Amino acid sequence: MLIHEPRNADVHDRPRMEEALDVLRAELEVGRSTKTELTTRAAWLAFMRFARQRFTTAPTPDSDGLLFQYGTYAFSGCPMFTVDLTRQFDISDDGGEHDHYVQIHCELRYECEPALDALGSFNSWFFQDANAHLDEWLASMQGHLELLLARVPAEIDVYEEPV
Repeated sequence: MLIHEPRNADVHDRPRMEEALDVLRAELEVGRSTKTELTTRAAWLAFMRFARQRFTTAPTPDSDGLLFQYGTYAFSGCPMFTVDLTRQFDISDDGGEHDHYVQIHCELRYECEPALDALGSFNSWFFQDANAHLDEWLASMQGHLELLLARVPAEIDVYEEPV
């Protein structure tokens, strides 16, 4: 089911960028009970809902971006296959110039196994105001998750960081 924001929706009705982490966390809780573990499919559906929500951002093509990436990494010491679903916002200074970015991450980590390691690494960006079609990008990214959709990640980390 595709949900689209009305074309004439008031930009002022959008949540602020500072609320994005809480919005993602709320989406991850939709439909979950305290006894159910979050599957990759449920996390992906939550990220898609999060991606479709627009936030108050600068009116520039790179102010609101989505990043889908995966690979095997040893960030925490032990190599794990990691899917990183990221939203990036451009933060401007008082003069309207780029200052830095803020990224909201949902990292799904899996124990390494040959089938996942064979996927190698991959990344793809999407920018909300770059005249591209979000639903097409999301469908394409979902194709990269086929081996993982029914699995429960060994670890999930949801966080915000300036970059």
